[in-house]
Amino acid sequence: MPLAAIPAATKAKILAEALPYIQRFHGKTIVIKYGGNAMTDDTLKEGFARDVVLLKLVGMNPVVVHGGGPQIDDLLKRMGKKGEFVQGMRVTDAETMDVVEMVLGGQVNKQIVNLVNRHGGRAVGLTGKDGAFIRARKMLVRAPGDGEAMIDIGQVGEVEAIDPAIVQTLLAGGFIPVIAPVGFGAKGESYNINSDLVAGKVAEILKAEKLVVLTNTPGVLDKKGNLLTGLTARKVDDLFADGTISGGMLPKIDSALEAVKNGVNSCHIIDGRVEHAVLLEILTNEGVGTLIRRR
Repeated sequence: MPLAAIPAATKAKILAEALPYIQRFHGKTIVIKYGGNAMTDDTLKEGFARDVVLLKLVGMNPVVVHGGGPQIDDLLKRMGKKGEFVQGMRVTDAETMDVVEMVLGGQVNKQIVNLVNRHGGRAVGLTGKDGAFIRARKMLVRAPGDGEAMIDIGQVGEVEAIDPAIVQTLLAGGFIPVIAPVGFGAKGESYNINSDLVAGKVAEILKAEKLVVLTNTPGVLDKKGNLLTGLTARKVDDLFADGTISGGMLPKIDSALEAVKNGVNSCHIIDGRVEHAVLLEILTNEGVGTLIRRR
């Protein structure tokens, strides 16, 4: 049904039903990992920007951490270079690192900032290099198979430390931080960090109420394709052990699990292909994905 066809009284009732959630989360920090189809479909992009602005206007503190995998792959393809992944992590040589910084810190970050600002927000873009925000170290990943061997996949980092001062200053000033997942090493070298991992660590350090991860699936699925929700940290550990969680979902669930184990009240892995998925998850009872809670 078109929005204009909905009776005014029905619209008012819908708005009123959001009141308990607005009261509950007023003043709370919500970290949103923005990626997947929600970043490439124009209708979904507009809806996401409006959702973030609305959360800010009703008194919450949204912090956006974005990915940009499809955009990176597109530029690499135009350069005649194919993206390669190991355990869900992008292999990043020096040339690929230049592309990552160009796409994430420049193109994608500024597009999101402009979109949020156009819808009435005050967004500020930054990478982990700004204000010495995200210090990283080289990540080694386990080689495929059952062995214990670890392999070097280039300038791929894991978060060593986060100084939240710049984000806290922006939030206190009424701004919406938009973070590109690029960190710096001990010698000033750049590191490509998985955006799910950055979102989880940012949520931890900011003591966020929620971590919301937008993805291209309905959520965490069991081996029969059924949606799983209401998961505890212990249950997620079991899903890792039996192989239910694998591939590109690994870093998402791993970061979510670490976040809820380290103080974030809940993590929601939601279907970013659903219009206004963020509002549905935060301001209604109609969840659109998998909830992971501490206990």
